Amino acid sequence: MIAVKTKFGCLGIVEVDDAIGGLVWNGQTDDETSPLLKEAAAQLTAYAEGRLQKFDLPLSVRGSDFQRNVCEIMLAIPFGETRTYGDIARELDCPAQAVGQACGGNPIPVIIPCHRVLAANGLGGFSGQGGVESKVALLRHEGAAGLLI
Repeated sequence: MIAVKTKFGCLGIVEVDDAIGGLVWNGQTDDETSPLLKEAAAQLTAYAEGRLQKFDLPLSVRGSDFQRNVCEIMLAIPFGETRTYGDIARELDCPAQAVGQACGGNPIPVIIPCHRVLAANGLGGFSGQGGVESKVALLRHEGAAGLLI
């Protein structure tokens, strides 16, 4: 794990089998870090500073095929744009609640932008530290805050 101090909190990026497999709040840097973790930290810093809009890292999403499918769809949502749980549910032909649960189970938040997925009539939830306030901060950072007014 490598920790990155950002305006969203101290985010810990976890490497699993030569790919990024997790992101946690209040992370701590391990004694040794790999070139991949250093690159991930550089990209996360660039994102937080407004210099990067799309991450280019190998990702390893552990979970069901459904979880991985929802994560793939979230990865395709452009910076500054949003989708609803219902939009994704229609694409996957499943209930919106299942999409919400998969978003909440996203193991790599921020990098896989679950914060860009909203409820039909509101923000929906956010599993990261700070909950919906963190989601709002990420959306504001991306210029998607106009949707919140």
